Amino acid sequence: MRLHLLGVSGPFPEPRGACSGYLLEAGSLLLQFDLGTGVLSRLTELTAPEALNAVFLSHWHFDHTSDLLPLIYRLQASGSVLRVYAPADGSSPIRNIVLHSDCFELHDIAPGDTISTGDVHVTAGRAVHPVPAVMYKVTAKDGVFCYTGDTNLFPGLADFLRGTDTLLADALFTRALWSAEKPHLSASLAAELAADAGVSRLILTHLNPSIPVETLVREAREHFGDVQPASAGQIIDL
Repeated sequence: MRLHLLGVSGPFPEPRGACSGYLLEAGSLLLQFDLGTGVLSRLTELTAPEALNAVFLSHWHFDHTSDLLPLIYRLQASGSVLRVYAPADGSSPIRNIVLHSDCFELHDIAPGDTISTGDVHVTAGRAVHPVPAVMYKVTAKDGVFCYTGDTNLFPGLADFLRGTDTLLADALFTRALWSAEKPHLSASLAAELAADAGVSRLILTHLNPSIPVETLVREAREHFGDVQPASAGQIIDL
């Protein structure tokens, strides 16, 4: 598998950056995880969006889904229909547009659901966020990849991550800024989870432009050795 980090910021992009968006090559499949602000232009540098096998959304917040809207025009021009998997959320205006667009085939997904194509299996797990949200684990012949989406800590989270080779984790907060009431993990908590779950490699993402990345990495490395911050444009062999 190969992971393309198209956008890594949240909840707003850094200058010349993009919000959450990750393209995973898994065998012959092209799987897009989230399509936030600024991601579509970066995706089209790599592939025609209509060539994607599916889009998996962690939740419907704008910084994870807003580029679905201009994608409609691209799909209309090509006459294509794109499969989208996402948690049901009737409060989302973007979901309502996607649901009623002929360009998308929307499938609701819930924790425990698995989408399989050949030897590639995408399983949704529980996430804790202010809106309905999921995380994803991709199991293929050459490894296991997990993307947390946006979540805070909850019992059983490490169990879902267990067996993961590469973990792409929400790590927005420093230790000082985090609390149990916040909607995201801290970098140090992500590292503790990686250690508990026996993960091989941790990538910190959903990076707030106003929080120094160096602080997040330093705090994470107190708990886990193989930590790196996500960087837009980076390509990672899994």
